Amino acid sequence: MSTIVDIRNVSKRFARLQAVDNFSLTIEEGEIFGLVGPNGAGKTTTMRMLVTLLEPDHGEIFVGGHSVEHAPQQVRRLIGFMPDAFGVYGDLTVQEYLDFFGACYNIPVPQRARLIDDLLELVDISHRRDDMVDTLSRGLKQRLGLARVLIHDPSLLILDEPASGLDPRARVEIRELLVEIARLGKTIVFSSHILADVAELCSRVAIMEGGKLVAVGSLDQLSQRVVPHRLLRVALLNRIAKEEAQAAVSALPGVSAVRPQEGFTRADWITLEVEFTGDDGALQELLAKLLNLGLPVVHFSEETQDLEEVFMRTTRGLVT
Repeated sequence: MSTIVDIRNVSKRFARLQAVDNFSLTIEEGEIFGLVGPNGAGKTTTMRMLVTLLEPDHGEIFVGGHSVEHAPQQVRRLIGFMPDAFGVYGDLTVQEYLDFFGACYNIPVPQRARLIDDLLELVDISHRRDDMVDTLSRGLKQRLGLARVLIHDPSLLILDEPASGLDPRARVEIRELLVEIARLGKTIVFSSHILADVAELCSRVAIMEGGKLVAVGSLDQLSQRVVPHRLLRVALLNRIAKEEAQAAVSALPGVSAVRPQEGFTRADWITLEVEFTGDDGALQELLAKLLNLGLPVVHFSEETQDLEEVFMRTTRGLVT
């Protein structure tokens, strides 16, 4: 894969606010890339610089090898941008809306008509083509927005909070649509406060805080960096004392900490949270040792770190 976005040491200040601070990031072609962070982290400012709406104070941004500062027209041909609250033309029908933007990109009329048909089918709103835009629900407007950003066949889609304000069904539908668009060979970069959507869709995630890049990588990579040990849940029948169970598990190789766990237990269980360092082979040996010691194991599992936990641990204590 080749790099389609290359952000190099970019900074942007608004009066006293340092919105983006020495930010660097590369994104590869074909990725679905997530940008997450608390309010004021600098996500929207970064996106606006990426799509040529703002100029960085320092640093450089390249899209498809073109400089955002020195070749903005070439960059705009490669990008489809959907802001978090894009303007719609309420006195136009869905068909007229897409036709207007097709004309803005100088797409010939016969080609434009076929293209609009294809896009409406892709986003599954062909049956609403004659409806006025302002009568559409929020979810349908988001679908229309995706059709609009695809109309000039960009290589890179930049989507700012595409699932914001959607009900659960509409969120799932937009998520499926983004996967379908990615299959067409598009690179997608989107920001979101809905961490479950990011975890579900993205090959890699960048976490921003206070205008800085805090961490970047796949969810597995971020989890290993933030929580380097493996977190296990072990439940035993309470035929032995809790203190005896903790002491026995603590003495085993690779175990760095053992804590009683509340909230996941039955009256006849002792449940322990175990921090363990070791590969899968060592994990199997740990279970075998527990059984060889005669401990009454009734549950043994590894806890997975979700993006919410990674996000909270990564941004905890940082200044916004």
